[in-house]
Amino acid sequence: MSRSPLRKDKTCLNCSYVVENRFCPNCGQENTDTRKTFYHLFVHFFEDLTHYENAFWKTIKNLILKPASLTKEYLSGKRLSYLAPIRLYIFISFVTFFLLSVFPNKVDEIVNLNQTSTVKVKDKNGKEVDGVISKKKLTVSELLVDPDKVIEQKNVNNAQQNEGFLNFGYKSIKELDSLQKYGPKDKKLGDFEYNIVKKTLIVKSKYSRKELWERFAEEAWHNFPKALFIYMPLFALVLWLFHNKKRWYYFDHGIFTLHYFSFLLLFALLIFFFNKIMNCFVDNSFTSFIHSLGKGIAYIWMFYYFFPAHHRFYGESRAISLVKSIAMFCINIVLMTVLLLLFIVYTFINLH
Repeated sequence: MSRSPLRKDKTCLNCSYVVENRFCPNCGQENTDTRKTFYHLFVHFFEDLTHYENAFWKTIKNLILKPASLTKEYLSGKRLSYLAPIRLYIFISFVTFFLLSVFPNKVDEIVNLNQTSTVKVKDKNGKEVDGVISKKKLTVSELLVDPDKVIEQKNVNNAQQNEGFLNFGYKSIKELDSLQKYGPKDKKLGDFEYNIVKKTLIVKSKYSRKELWERFAEEAWHNFPKALFIYMPLFALVLWLFHNKKRWYYFDHGIFTLHYFSFLLLFALLIFFFNKIMNCFVDNSFTSFIHSLGKGIAYIWMFYYFFPAHHRFYGESRAISLVKSIAMFCINIVLMTVLLLLFIVYTFINLH
């Protein structure tokens, strides 16, 4: 309950009804002072989410340890004891997005110089070609040495490592532009294909294959909450297709989806913090074992969670539930892979 002082005026500001106590008997609005400090707004935000009645911690506990229990309780009408599904998902998403943006993934910070350099490197035939690399990829420790030498060496390494990687038959941007401008008509590329090939050559010059996959992995991690949010309606649709249309409405599948995706987000956040905590300890065989064991248990529970949740919520036999779960799991993996590939393409296009 709010600790804000009551207004002396007993007229409700919302419906003009006479308010004898704290809450208006007609509309339910609290008759407190509307002008509040930022502190009160901040406290009210979390107060509104958690109710201050153990609803928040009870919801989190059941969400993690009791698959589908929140969904069954909500649809049975027991809604005041727990956070509402949409409110729960919004809160967990907010915390996840915020904390992922606050805590960096790299221990060695990247210096942002917003500069690029063009240097000469030799291809596998010994011919000099143009290479473009970005000084934004230099770390603090590298800049303490000789930046130009580090840049040139990085470019040489990238050229050697990426010889057969995303090879479109062009050795440099200069060769591509020359053929595009002066080459025969049948050798020229369309605008879309030209932009893709040019972007590929630029990216291959800036990043080694390892660095490129690291960027993709990093972007995939940061885009994980966004991908989940976009994918939720499709996930609920798959559930709807596999179950009795008369017994279950799309709304029911939507509530199940909100709770399941809230669990995925929350567990992804817990794994993120677990990794951060373990990175604070000295790296040895014991800490490596604890780190691997903890992540292994977490990933197994994330994978397994859907099966008992589906069985308990829809009340089908274990055999039928297992078959349906496996089928839906495979379908969702395919659909989610397509979505992640779209994110990877988006990431590739926006690399600079």
